[in-house]
Amino acid sequence: MLFHVKMTVNLPLDMNPERAAQLKADEKALAQRLQEQGKWRHLWRIAGLYANYSVFDVPSVEALHDTLMLLPLFPYMDIEIDGLCRHPSSIHADDR
Repeated sequence: MLFHVKMTVNLPLDMNPERAAQLKADEKALAQRLQEQGKWRHLWRIAGLYANYSVFDVPSVEALHDTLMLLPLFPYMDIEIDGLCRHPSSIHADDR
């Protein structure tokens, strides 16, 4: 199943800088691993915000939930999720 996910990160202003840097490094490593596994299909930065638009390809809503909860920055995120399905007017035969 494909899901469009908007993640907005809100780190506390008084967070220890070393802690923030470690969370970001851990987040990057996991995000890249999930992309290599094909679970995190697309990752796009939203210009001017500490946020992204992503497309996840996972077997279920529960799998998406479990994956998102693994993210080191999850406790500091506002997340919006939309399920996706093929549009009948799409000219593409794949999920590009």
